Amino acid sequence: MKKQICILGSTGSIGTQALDVISQHSDLYEAYCLTANNRVDELAAQARKYNPAAVVIANDAHYERLKELLADKPDIKVYAGAEALCQIVEAEPIDMVLTAMVGFSGLAPTIHAIKAHKKICLANKETLVVAGELICRLAAEHHAPILPVDSEHSAIFQSIVGEGDNPIEKILLTASGGPFRKFTLDQMRTVTAADALKHPTWDMGAKITIDSASMMNKGFEVIEAKWLFGVPADKIQVLVHPQSIVHSAVQFCDGAVKAQLGVPDMRLPIQYAFSFPDRLPLDGDRLDLFKQPLEFFEPDLEKFRCLALAFESIKRGGNMPCIVNAANEIVNEGFRKGRCSFLGMGEIIEQTMARATFSATPDYDTYIATDAEARRIAAELMAQR
Repeated sequence: MKKQICILGSTGSIGTQALDVISQHSDLYEAYCLTANNRVDELAAQARKYNPAAVVIANDAHYERLKELLADKPDIKVYAGAEALCQIVEAEPIDMVLTAMVGFSGLAPTIHAIKAHKKICLANKETLVVAGELICRLAAEHHAPILPVDSEHSAIFQSIVGEGDNPIEKILLTASGGPFRKFTLDQMRTVTAADALKHPTWDMGAKITIDSASMMNKGFEVIEAKWLFGVPADKIQVLVHPQSIVHSAVQFCDGAVKAQLGVPDMRLPIQYAFSFPDRLPLDGDRLDLFKQPLEFFEPDLEKFRCLALAFESIKRGGNMPCIVNAANEIVNEGFRKGRCSFLGMGEIIEQTMARATFSATPDYDTYIATDAEARRIAAELMAQR
């Protein structure tokens, strides 16, 4: 029988590429539910093409519009609101949930999917950044496997498959370095959102592309790797690799290093999460190592302050990564809308870390309160600049 997939965030970059994977393997997979936040027209078009059992628009202001667009499709159930997202992932026919929503909003539906014993294909890194300890505990309790979809974490996962309990000495987490890798600090003071959105190797959504430019994305990936693979942050090394060919690597206790290489194509890690432990054919370009060199550099933590702050949040633990994530969501949007400078993002995040209430032993309610408080503080600090 075909595996039934719920895609949280089907109109985004990951979601659309996941639908391409489903199309290539329509004999194996079927979209059971598609969801979006605001892109109602795109969601309706996807529903007409893939004919899922249900669609959910998170922003319920678009509910009537979505119902109207799908009025001639009575077999497709139409729902709206954050609570509907949490309920739909629990639907009995669903085999796996691809969490491709961006930001803190992905936490609650992921928890519901875990408690419903669904296989989680995790593309929403903020879930583990904000509440890694809670998510890992729930996944163990409810026997819900979590398979990484981020290209770097998929590469790490692929590198350790078959290694059993062999000790990991170090994780080598690669980063493209973004568009400002060679910029000076003075040059970075005046860059614009349009500059930052010109990623040299990957085609991603706006929020993640800005996070990549600031390297906050890589800081979040360090936190995510810590929880996914049970490796302390001091054993995770970030390597700037502009070609984005080596997607990440693992160094073992005997000094051997295993890496996963490939062209920058997110469909590969998406498909591997769907099909693991099997590999399926995938249309697309193939890697030609004769065409370009492979370079590696240390990240500059003075220029990329956000990466340093992410490491600091790991050291402090508790709800500090949640504080950093909330502040980052505010300043990321502010930078995109011209209300905050590029370097100002890190400054506001650091100030929010100093002001927000710290909890060493947070629970779910603490995360909710922390997120709200840190967002308020970051917004106030941004307005004062």
